[in-house]
Amino acid sequence: MARAPVVPLIVVWLSFLLALCLQVMPLADGWQVYRPEWIGLILVYWCMRAPSRVGVFHGFVIGILMDLIEGSLLGQHAAILSLLAFLCALVYPRFRTYSLVQQSVLVLILLGIVQLIEQWLRTLTGDFSIHLSFLIPSMISALLWPWLATMLLSLERRLAAS
Repeated sequence: MARAPVVPLIVVWLSFLLALCLQVMPLADGWQVYRPEWIGLILVYWCMRAPSRVGVFHGFVIGILMDLIEGSLLGQHAAILSLLAFLCALVYPRFRTYSLVQQSVLVLILLGIVQLIEQWLRTLTGDFSIHLSFLIPSMISALLWPWLATMLLSLERRLAAS
């Protein structure tokens, strides 16, 4: 069985940095709800492509950075992204065998669970919302998954060829 090429860790961290920039990029007030979960998508991708190199630690560090940038409760994003990395480690063997459409559905479920827990934590800290609009980023992220996975896979192959 052929092994996947080893991606340099600098490429992983640069993709996380780009996702962090996209996640905190300012949008108009009405469009905030439609922002994809860029960090979640990148974390899921790297946890599935390189599970021995990217995992819960990376989710924790990126989450702490998100907490510091957004000024939210310290540890909120860290716990959520660590949980996402852990869930990715649980479904890793099945995820690799799925088609892109099936992977999109699984990404929707994973990010939906994480969004639900994030909403629950916000409710505990006083930011109460009664509608389900917090799940819209998960749906948009699932729609973007095939494009993002294909793009990052071609980047991996290009880096391996050079």
